[in-house]
Amino acid sequence: MTTKVSRQEAWDLLCGWTQSASLRRHALGMRAYAPQFDGDPELWGVTGLLHDLDYERYPDLDTGHPRLGIKELEERGYPPEVVRAVASHADFMGVPRETPMEKTLYAVDELSGFVLACAYVRPDGLQGMTPKSVKKKLKQPSFAAAVDRDELRDGASELGVDFDEHLEVVINALADRADELMSVDGAA
Repeated sequence: MTTKVSRQEAWDLLCGWTQSASLRRHALGMRAYAPQFDGDPELWGVTGLLHDLDYERYPDLDTGHPRLGIKELEERGYPPEVVRAVASHADFMGVPRETPMEKTLYAVDELSGFVLACAYVRPDGLQGMTPKSVKKKLKQPSFAAAVDRDELRDGASELGVDFDEHLEVVINALADRADELMSVDGAA
C-alpha cells in the first residue's frame, strides 16, 4: 500500500529538524533506484529525505535516533512503509530489511554521504566522478574515517547489485542534482 506523500512537506519537516547542510544533502540520493524495483520515486524520495530526521537533535543511538524520528513520522500520519524503512535502516533497531525500498535505503544511506565527501575534494565535484575514484578513497582509512566500508559493500550485496554498478547509480543520481547538492543549503 502506498499513500501519497508530499515531497515539499517532507523537505520542510527535514529542514525544521535538521540544520546541517551535509545531513540534508545526503538524504537526497534515494529515489534513483525506485524505477529499477518498480517503486514509487516520490515515496522513495520522501523516505530518503526523512530517514535521519532526528539524528541532529537526538544522535544517541541507544535512546534517540531513529526512535524519535519514527515517533514524529507516525504522529504525522506518514505511510507505514516509510516508518518501517526508517526503522530498518539502523541495524541496532533489529528491524529486518525486507522490501526493496528498505534495502535501498540501507545501501545508499552512508554511500551517498561518502560519495559527496569524495566530491568535495575533487576539482570537478561530482562531474566525471567514477566508481574507480570512489573506490580509491575507500581504500584510504583516514578519509571519512567514520564510514564503515564493510557496511557499504554489505548494502550493495543485500540489495543484490554489483558494488561497482551500485557506485555508478549513486554517483549518477547525485551528479544529476549536483548544482543543488553542492550548494550550501541543498533543495527539495
